[in-house]
Amino acid sequence: MKTIALVFLAVTAYGQQHTDQPVVENGKVETQAFSGSLAGQLAALGAGPYWAGYREASVKGHFGTNCFSDDGAVSTVHLEGERELVVLVRVEGGQIAQLRTVSPDCRLEAGGLRFVWINNVPTVASVAWLKTQVNSAKPDRALSAIALHDGAAADQALDEFTAPAQNEAIREKAAFWLGNTRGAHGVATLKRMLASDPDEKVREKVVFALSQSKEPEGVALVIDAARNDRDPKVRGQALFWLAQKAGNKQAAEVIGHAATTDPNQAVKERAVFALSQLPKDQGIPLLIALARDNADPAVRKKAVFWLGQSKDPRALEFFAEVLK
Repeated sequence: MKTIALVFLAVTAYGQQHTDQPVVENGKVETQAFSGSLAGQLAALGAGPYWAGYREASVKGHFGTNCFSDDGAVSTVHLEGERELVVLVRVEGGQIAQLRTVSPDCRLEAGGLRFVWINNVPTVASVAWLKTQVNSAKPDRALSAIALHDGAAADQALDEFTAPAQNEAIREKAAFWLGNTRGAHGVATLKRMLASDPDEKVREKVVFALSQSKEPEGVALVIDAARNDRDPKVRGQALFWLAQKAGNKQAAEVIGHAATTDPNQAVKERAVFALSQLPKDQGIPLLIALARDNADPAVRKKAVFWLGQSKDPRALEFFAEVLK
């Protein structure tokens, strides 16, 4: 099996000690204790090329491995979720050339380069350094690494990247990770963003992030946005993501109501499409009702279109009834 050519950076949360080194092949491995700051310690290692790294506790609820080789093989998969994180950094010419996270079980092939394992890096030091990388050439990797760290320092850092002073792309990515990894804290921050972010496009992404949260309040906020948000595009996005939540009993009701009563024509038509995305036992009866009885000709036309796309026997029966 081909192994991954990468290096570790990791973080220590709540004073835990994370010193176990990864399995490194074809590398000049050495170990150092953390001292001062990551920026200073990496700079002291020279211009490179070299790999450096460390290990940290991972945020609760992070499932799936992040250790793929070139041939697609993976390491151990922890069915109850990863509990530790490995962040990988390559330095060349005094610059960060690569930054990513992997699972601790990954086997690494260092390509004959120097590989420095740094023991016991505090969480706050790791997050502080990663924050400096968000506005560099590696924003996506840095934000995801922060999001996978356990502890309040990561919460605070992601919150900072949702501020209106940050550019739109950074706010959108921070919102995504808040919804996917930060539990109740993430939902609370996303709620504030939904109410106050000045950019409609960012707020649309906030709705998506809320739909991805495992917290019950996340879906409740999507429902509220579908009903009440001031921006039609945000309401439309909320309706679409509600349709992906087939297990939520309110979804069909809220979407069907919007198709009839929303004051914006585009939102009504978006709601009809959202009904077509529901499980057929939920969506088809509502589409038939719209096609038969809705007062808006455009809504009826859209409902008929999506019924035709469904190829559902109930839709065919409806067409046969109409054509008699």
